[in-house]
Amino acid sequence: MWAQECGISDGVLSHKVKRRDFLYVASASIGGTGLLAAVWPFVDQMEPASDVLSAGAPISVSLAPIQPGQQIVVIWRSHPIFIVRRTPAILEGLKAKSLLAQLRDPQSQQNQQPPYAQNWSRSLNPEFLVAVGVCTHLGCIPTFMPQQGSLSTTWPGGYLCHCHGSKYDLAGRVFTGVPAPFNLPVPPYSFPEPGTLLIGENPKGESFDLASVEQI
Repeated sequence: MWAQECGISDGVLSHKVKRRDFLYVASASIGGTGLLAAVWPFVDQMEPASDVLSAGAPISVSLAPIQPGQQIVVIWRSHPIFIVRRTPAILEGLKAKSLLAQLRDPQSQQNQQPPYAQNWSRSLNPEFLVAVGVCTHLGCIPTFMPQQGSLSTTWPGGYLCHCHGSKYDLAGRVFTGVPAPFNLPVPPYSFPEPGTLLIGENPKGESFDLASVEQI
């Protein structure tokens, strides 16, 4: 339903996940004046069958193809998962006081992420954002808009939900004055080895369950 509400056609996003069928991904490369958006398909050779995905089995994603400033989107438990490789400039921007003053929950105090992602970058590894790509207002899929100034002169880069105007920064933190009440959820994940992301499995010693968040 969230795909239809957002006006995304079946050719771009299929609600029924097919075997080895990843979403089209929004990507961005760093240029002299900022981030330039592009769209390209990304296929994970290790994606399991749809029945395994719907059961919540972990999925493995290779991070090597993701360029700095680029996003890919994969499916886990029928949810789109945003994976962004953040640049040093993006990471510095996430700590800016001018940005924090615009956010509803800048310190991630609401239960929308695992304990190991309750930090300034909302991540286990600051370089990578991993978040459920579903607006916490009514479930549309926000659009990746990483380029500074692309939405307004003060826009720091982030996400815009075109359904009702909710906005999030590049840590998935929601802005004030928009309908969405919560930050984007962060799923359980780990890095079993360098360059590999495992979505759906916590690091050793952690027991976070996505069902425990306040809202998806």
